Amino acid sequence: MKKHGILNSDLAKVVDDLGHTDRVCIGDLGLPVPKNIKKIDLALSHGTPDFQAVLDIYLENVFVEKVILAEEIKTQNPEQLQQIIEKLNHTVAIEFVSHETLKDMNKEVKAVVRTGENTPYSNIILQSGVRL
Repeated sequence: MKKHGILNSDLAKVVDDLGHTDRVCIGDLGLPVPKNIKKIDLALSHGTPDFQAVLDIYLENVFVEKVILAEEIKTQNPEQLQQIIEKLNHTVAIEFVSHETLKDMNKEVKAVVRTGENTPYSNIILQSGVRL
């Protein structure tokens, strides 16, 4: 039995299959998922698991070279933004786009992971990189 890593088999499979520049979105429970995009719904109840816990596990298991966030997070959820920035390696590029653009970008991700989070703009697209 695994002691470390991702126990959710759907998310573990997506992570195992990631290539350079592939993207995964982690979002709140209300984030719409485009047709034909894998949805991994982790929500057990409101707030469980929370966005930051899922992000922590993902960052432990995937080398991320870039993240995409909604511009609106800066004013609507600055605490969440600060926590995200603190978790990222200083070499990770951060791109801000409108929330509508972020939702549209989900048409190209490998999967959308929905957490139990229910706070504004708790959504992030993570682009995988390669370790040198």
